[in-house]
Amino acid sequence: MDTLGALALATEQPTNDLMSKPPVGRSEPLITKLMWRNLIPQAIYQVTILLTLQFKGRSIFGVNESVKDTMIFNTFVLCQIFNEFNARKLEKKNIFKGIHKNKLFLAIIGITIVLQLIMVEFLKKFADTERLNWGQWAACIGIAAMSWPIGFLFKCIPVSGTQLLFKQIAT
Repeated sequence: MDTLGALALATEQPTNDLMSKPPVGRSEPLITKLMWRNLIPQAIYQVTILLTLQFKGRSIFGVNESVKDTMIFNTFVLCQIFNEFNARKLEKKNIFKGIHKNKLFLAIIGITIVLQLIMVEFLKKFADTERLNWGQWAACIGIAAMSWPIGFLFKCIPVSGTQLLFKQIAT
């Protein structure tokens, strides 16, 4: 999944805005403040939801332990898939703009979804999963889809303003 995700994001064509920026120096951090702004809320959301499913999933969904574990696994993978759309454009709120131009990205996302479906529904012994019903799939997809509004909301927070705030507090 990570390999396909990295490949999907690597297929994104550079924009004019990106190409007009000066090169980044060797001493610059690998993960920028803009990336942190997008990464931290997603990580907090995913850890919170997955821990909630781990400890309360059986009672929330009324399922046995193996179905709960499959739902956790499925939700985790789907969260990564939904978040790949957020990661396409770190600064842009409209994560779908120009997506039709990147057929390879869409193909890789499609392949990842099909592989996940096969793993959950048909590779029970190999992947130690249980088949999920439509409602359980809908719950996993709904939980994972929350990555989109979370990404949108946090992209409304200006990074430069945040940096300025931190500088003012430090002085």
